Amino acid sequence: MAVDFKTFISVVPHVTAVRKPVLVRGRHGVGKSQVVYQFAANADLPVVERRASQMTEGDLLGLPSTDGNVTSWNPPEWFKTACETPVVLFLDEVDRATPEVRQGIFELTDSRKLAGFNLHPETLIFAAVNGGEHGEQYQVGEMDPAELDRWTVFDVEPTVEDWLGWAQDNVHEVIWDFINQNHQHLEHSDDFETNKVYPSRRSWDRLSECLSGASLLDEGSDLGTVYNLTNAFVGFEAAVAFRDFVENYERQVTVEDILDKGEIDKTAKFGINDHSALVEKMEATSVFQGRLTDEQTQNLADYFLTLPSEVAMKLWTVLGQGDIENTVALHQATGTDGRAVSGYIVELLTGEES
Repeated sequence: MAVDFKTFISVVPHVTAVRKPVLVRGRHGVGKSQVVYQFAANADLPVVERRASQMTEGDLLGLPSTDGNVTSWNPPEWFKTACETPVVLFLDEVDRATPEVRQGIFELTDSRKLAGFNLHPETLIFAAVNGGEHGEQYQVGEMDPAELDRWTVFDVEPTVEDWLGWAQDNVHEVIWDFINQNHQHLEHSDDFETNKVYPSRRSWDRLSECLSGASLLDEGSDLGTVYNLTNAFVGFEAAVAFRDFVENYERQVTVEDILDKGEIDKTAKFGINDHSALVEKMEATSVFQGRLTDEQTQNLADYFLTLPSEVAMKLWTVLGQGDIENTVALHQATGTDGRAVSGYIVELLTGEES
């Protein structure tokens, strides 16, 4: 059974606490490397990364030297570092490595040593592969039972919310808003047609870097260029949808429009999906973690009273995850039309007018 990144980050410390190696399996571009680096940052450990797919036996074991009639091995610099200081030793693409290299890693995961050199007691071993359930879609060598038995295996299937949480501080806001409202375009999860370009979490990040660097998401940018670049990174279907989204982006409603400016009329033609996307945007910005001003509370009350029941309760739940004073203040608020928020909540819960 697959786990999301939040679950992975919460449970993997129990494995590393007893110094067992961790294998992360999942589709390409979902953020396997990112989650390893996130764990390392949480553990305050540097990462020593090596692509097993690019290694030979010499890259793994090092080179021999002789002293009289005795031959000894000199470990490569990266492995010597992992033996002398605590690090996260991250071996990527292990299932694309040669059999000889994988046999060496076999000993490393089983005994925490290689060619007579022992890892530092606090060094942790992580690896990432595309195998497992999705292995048939990739040119990889599947791991046999004895090899897998040396690893603690986590199949990861991150949620859209995992990516949105990470992307809040890492990709352009236009791309974030697009994915927030168009979850289906984040990544392709079905079978892949040969040579066709598909979106992935990684490709959206790369596209964001490209478009941001060229300021192509600023108002008045060339939409043709935006489309052509997007098509190159994430494929035709996502590119068409994203181009249309960018063209109409100036009509997007922001959190500030509602809370700070009270421009509730901008949502007059919103459907449930539009309101849900705006509430998700509020959640992602963590705006409710701090205390709202009286003006912001009034604006929020006016907006809350316009919401259909499903979205209103979703907003109430999101509000409850932040400062409790905001929940109390909203519950006590009255809209500018004279309706009480508390009364509307009773209607939502009972289906009867208060």
